[in-house]
Amino acid sequence: MSASSSLVRLLVGVVAGLVVGTVIGWTSVASVLAAWATVAAVFVVWTWGVVGPMGPDDTASHATREEPTRFGAHVVVVAAALVTLVGVVLVLVDKEIGQLLPTVAVLTSVLASWAAIHTVFALRYARMYLTDGARGIDFHMTEPPRYTDFAYVAVTVGMSFAISDTDLGSSAMRRTALVHALLSYLFGTVIIALLVNLVASM
Repeated sequence: MSASSSLVRLLVGVVAGLVVGTVIGWTSVASVLAAWATVAAVFVVWTWGVVGPMGPDDTASHATREEPTRFGAHVVVVAAALVTLVGVVLVLVDKEIGQLLPTVAVLTSVLASWAAIHTVFALRYARMYLTDGARGIDFHMTEPPRYTDFAYVAVTVGMSFAISDTDLGSSAMRRTALVHALLSYLFGTVIIALLVNLVASM
């Protein structure tokens, strides 16, 4: 298991999250959210530190490399991000928004979860594309894509719930983009609700 594997990044993030939670004290939902925000942030920053600089050849090699723990790690990240929304709702119901720690914990956990979901889907798009003979996405360019191109697709779907200047060319890719868009819409709704609550509490 290489130091760049998804499982290693996730486990290191968990350790960092446990440290943060212990320092804060496991006394509220906000402390759990702060711990998760740390886990997600470590996963996202480390992942893009590894794959961000990769060119087309390294991207193809990395994305198609067999890594049995990759899918499981990504499922854990997405599931935990969704569970985070439950914690956010609990904080809102308890009317803790406006207090420093709960407010910071909620904002950072939602933003970190949002980034983690787009990261997981960018990696997923890359793997699907490159293991299917470079099919499924038309980037309209002659150079083979790199991870940053798949990040562009992921962020576009996540921000607009649609595809802009790239085209999806397979049912499997469209299904994946549909799930991604629905998750992104859910997070977008929560972020708007948070902003409204923050403004109302000021």
